[in-house]
Amino acid sequence: MNIGIFDSGIGGITLLHQALVMLPNEKYIFYADTDNAPYGTKSRDQVIALVDNVMRFMAEHDCKAVVIACNTATAAAAEIMRQKYSIPIIGIEPAVKPAVRESHGKRVLVAATPLTVREEKLKNLVKLVDDAHLVDLLALPKLVEFAERGEFSSAAVEQYLRDAFSFYELAQYGELVLGCTHFNYFKDTFRKILPNDVHMIDGSEGTIRQLVHVLKSRNQLGTDCAAVAKNDTSVRYFSSGRELKEKVELDYVKRLHERLEKMRNL
Repeated sequence: MNIGIFDSGIGGITLLHQALVMLPNEKYIFYADTDNAPYGTKSRDQVIALVDNVMRFMAEHDCKAVVIACNTATAAAAEIMRQKYSIPIIGIEPAVKPAVRESHGKRVLVAATPLTVREEKLKNLVKLVDDAHLVDLLALPKLVEFAERGEFSSAAVEQYLRDAFSFYELAQYGELVLGCTHFNYFKDTFRKILPNDVHMIDGSEGTIRQLVHVLKSRNQLGTDCAAVAKNDTSVRYFSSGRELKEKVELDYVKRLHERLEKMRNL
């Protein structure tokens, strides 16, 4: 059986990359809904319909668990999908709780998509963990667009982020929460702009730990050592339902993994 991981675009490869590190003996289906990206600028009802379509695909492809590797989709649709499908669904959410815990009284900036920032799910999370009112929210819609066209490090990206951060006194902040999986590709540019003592955090590792917990509880952790992370056959990649098989497509996916590996410890 497979583990399904999906996002509106290439951002979800962040979760897949982390899963391959922590669960190398599994087989995966990665689904990027590139025809409909980005989700973060769509209405809640639109996102629910798109996620439902992907969940049907995952159910048809023998998935024992599905990871929603999209903060926007998690906020808008995860609970509805859990009511509709019997497959365990693990959703990512911005790592606000650990960020507040680790900020040592400094402010926390949560960067996400516009829909995630608007959703009550994130606002309720902030209310729950932010007793000292340290958290600020920042929508960065264009960063998803940069990521989807493979523009990760450029003068335009840097200027966009400098403009977005210009409204904040960054010396007051201790944590930057990357509340969209696409944002992990830009850690080197974030690091250029942020003070050295600002820590970047995202929800990838915590989400995969939850996936491990769910699979263990169902006695479904993979033990087939032939399905290792370095084996290309351990992952099948789909773009809005179409499987990626051409060398040029798979080479691009490989480059995305290579970039994420570089970004992982920044």
